[in-house]
Amino acid sequence: MKKAVGLTGDEAVAYAAKQCDVDVVAAYPITPQTIMVERFSDYVANGEVQTEFVCVESEHSAMSACVGASLTGARVFTATASQGLALMHEIMYIASSLRCPVVMGVANRALSAPINIHGDHSDMMGSRDCGWVQIYVENAQEAYDSVIQAFKIAEDPEVLLPVTVNLDGFIISHSMEGVEVLDENAVKKFLPRRRAELKIDPDKPITIGPLCLTDYYFEFKRQQEEVMKKVPDKIKKVGKEFANLTGRSYNVLHTYGIEDAEAAIVCLGSTAGTARVTAEKMRKEGKKVGVVKIRMYRPFPTEEFKNAVGHLKAITVLDRACSFGAPAGALCSDVKTACYESEHRPKVSNVIYGLGGRDITLTDLEKIFDHALRTAETGVVEEPVVFAGVRE
Repeated sequence: MKKAVGLTGDEAVAYAAKQCDVDVVAAYPITPQTIMVERFSDYVANGEVQTEFVCVESEHSAMSACVGASLTGARVFTATASQGLALMHEIMYIASSLRCPVVMGVANRALSAPINIHGDHSDMMGSRDCGWVQIYVENAQEAYDSVIQAFKIAEDPEVLLPVTVNLDGFIISHSMEGVEVLDENAVKKFLPRRRAELKIDPDKPITIGPLCLTDYYFEFKRQQEEVMKKVPDKIKKVGKEFANLTGRSYNVLHTYGIEDAEAAIVCLGSTAGTARVTAEKMRKEGKKVGVVKIRMYRPFPTEEFKNAVGHLKAITVLDRACSFGAPAGALCSDVKTACYESEHRPKVSNVIYGLGGRDITLTDLEKIFDHALRTAETGVVEEPVVFAGVRE
């Protein structure tokens, strides 16, 4: 039923998409995502899948083709990164508002200028409010597992929203790990064929994407928000089903050492693993620290987050993107909003780190934990926003 395979993060995404019996892939190559669609094109060329692979001239066209394919009832996958995601931005809003359950792998990468091909979260943070469900993964195993789950979440008749699976560029996308993959029959049982009730059909014509002015546009947007509210429970349900199948459990967020902690780091993606190792070392030294990994970033898991951190004295939020001119980074702003109504809300500080792929080390994280512990002790946030590991 299971076997271990050596895969990079990109290859793990492609392997999962292959097992999900995808009907259409429309994509354009861009570093560090290219291997996702390159590997999938190998599966097509070798006859391992019966997928229509559409080679387009840009990422804007890729997402446009995905929307059209999805509206016919097809199961659709694509992938991108950085400037490619930015070029898709217009059509991403259309995909979500037309309720197209597309799944997209994103190898997160810095935005130009200057040109940089390495990993940070600037690309997805630029599209964080585009109406897509957004999952951030920590390693190649989670990337594989999350793609399979993403199709089940996206295609749920009560959801019908597109999903991104985000993995840190090069750190995950190009690092090979041992990934435990499922037997294809097990995946097919977990993820049956898509059955689209509303789709483009010449024999049963419907109107999709009409002109909608002041009379009804607002109601459409409210419907999207109401659907988003259903997503956390769906992710939990699918996560439990997947745990029964594999023994690997996934939720909207994951914590380490949080139960008795006084201070914690909140982060996305691969940094969570490094933060846990650092926290484990510091807890052995008697320092009460913990880690909160946000897996489901959109919709933001507000209630789950409040319940997890309500007893903490201090939180330091790590943002791997810079919200220029804002009081804090995007993740930190969400954390502050989530905590605002709490009776015993923790003191919150923000660290901007790792832009353009710059490493964050165990030593860096230990200093960040120590800063959070000082805040917990004094009750004063001395530096609301800190840029870690940068030459000033």
